[in-house]
Amino acid sequence: MLKQERHALILQEINRHNKVLSSDLSMKLSVSEDTVRRDLHELAKNGKILKVHGGAVSKSFHSISYDQTEVYAIEQKQLIAQKAVTLLKEGMFILISGGTTCREFARGIPKDLSLTIFTPSLTTAIQLMDNHAAEVILLGGKLSKNARMAVVGEVFQQLNQVKMDYFFTGLNGFDPKEGMTDNDWEVVQLSKAMIKSAQQIAALSIAEKLFTVQPIKVADAHKVSLLITELVPSDERFVPFMKEGITIL
Repeated sequence: MLKQERHALILQEINRHNKVLSSDLSMKLSVSEDTVRRDLHELAKNGKILKVHGGAVSKSFHSISYDQTEVYAIEQKQLIAQKAVTLLKEGMFILISGGTTCREFARGIPKDLSLTIFTPSLTTAIQLMDNHAAEVILLGGKLSKNARMAVVGEVFQQLNQVKMDYFFTGLNGFDPKEGMTDNDWEVVQLSKAMIKSAQQIAALSIAEKLFTVQPIKVADAHKVSLLITELVPSDERFVPFMKEGITIL
């Protein structure tokens, strides 16, 4: 495989999943990890990605300032956010994870809607700063520099103290047989705790991530109450997910 082809596939994976591991790319591209590291270094040098320990992340996923022009599939994610907002009602207690789709959801929450919003994500919390009617609670603990979320420490005790109406989460991989999957061990442990803290789980994801699988399992597919994508609910791709008892929004 030519270097140009490898770079295109690497960018495709990063755009789709926001973050990638060098070991996974090595297997998918059938090249050594040294080759992958050189490719990632070159892409980072050209300003296309951000290289982190063990892999790389998209610039929009990692950015605090959050430049929407750099967000992959921004129009689809904004449509997903609009759908998710329709679930909100006055007085709800909700939990929001991190990621670019969840950021769009946070940005789309009406600023005059009275909610109690919990999040372990620094970047999600920043989008909620101007919501004057909402009480925003940033869950604390050790901050993952890659995920920009509190992943260790008090966050787990704090999650045990409240029962959320909804947990709004992005997805890295989602398959009807393999369930929710990710490639970050600490984020997976946090996601499991957040799932336990909510009455309903709303998964927000562009359709490209459906039927993809990452190395670490988060939860079975049936744990998800609602799946929200940019597609219409009648799309035939949803049939296997509906068989797992998931409502499509």
